[in-house]
Amino acid sequence: MLFSRVGQSKAPHWAVFLAFSLVAPSLLSACMSSEKDVNLATYVDQTEPADVLYNQGLANLNAGRLDEASKKFDAVDRQHPYSEFARKSMVMGAFADYRAGNYDEAIGSAKRYLTLYPSTDDAAYAQYIIGLSYYRQIKDVTQDQKEARQTVQTMQDLVTRWPTSEYVDDAKDKIRFATDQLAGKEMQIGRYYLERREYIAAVKRFRTVVENYSNTRHVEEALARLTEAYYAMGLTSEAQTAAAVLGHNYPDSQWYKDSYKLLQSNGLQPRENAGSWISKAGKLITGA
Repeated sequence: MLFSRVGQSKAPHWAVFLAFSLVAPSLLSACMSSEKDVNLATYVDQTEPADVLYNQGLANLNAGRLDEASKKFDAVDRQHPYSEFARKSMVMGAFADYRAGNYDEAIGSAKRYLTLYPSTDDAAYAQYIIGLSYYRQIKDVTQDQKEARQTVQTMQDLVTRWPTSEYVDDAKDKIRFATDQLAGKEMQIGRYYLERREYIAAVKRFRTVVENYSNTRHVEEALARLTEAYYAMGLTSEAQTAAAVLGHNYPDSQWYKDSYKLLQSNGLQPRENAGSWISKAGKLITGA
């Protein structure tokens, strides 16, 4: 009886092993097939209709969820490239990145849009987003003004290429501000040289303001500083011309009063020399 129990206990081990060896391949195959089905289902689920993704992007944008909006617009472009919704999503994604303060991403997307769709109705808007992204990064005049130069160039391109665009008026305002920043930077450097009596270097900076930024608020001081620098160098004719142009354009200015007083201290008065570069540049001054 004991023997028969032992014999019965061994037989099922062989049977189980044999059965498993026969069934295991089919189980493994079924598992692999199931995994494929899961992956395929996941892939299918990740691809959504373009209009659904686009509207989700707009909804997130309106709700202030800017990062989510950007992801939805990117998904449209990635899953449905070169479609009409992809085109719209590209410029809306650039706007979402701009609103989120992701200026480099906004500039990149908007530039790509202009490369692919330069003649569409939204091209001016893409250019405007680029200009705004540079504008928001303009730094104090004590720092480099690279972004101010980029703002002027980008917004001027907008005004030139799309003169009837609804963005032109604001683009011109941004150009004026950025130009004023560039002039302010020149003035800062010019004052630095003037304080150290490096007059030639100072004159170069003030001349740049008068000749290139004649419609900014800095021209008034630049003419006064030119009067001061030229007077210190002994170039009295140029000093008198600078003061005369200053008085002609800003007769009630304190800068003019100070320049007039400086010349009077040596028995001189403002007097314009028609052949001077200052006299020629003075005809272009329009004031800020």
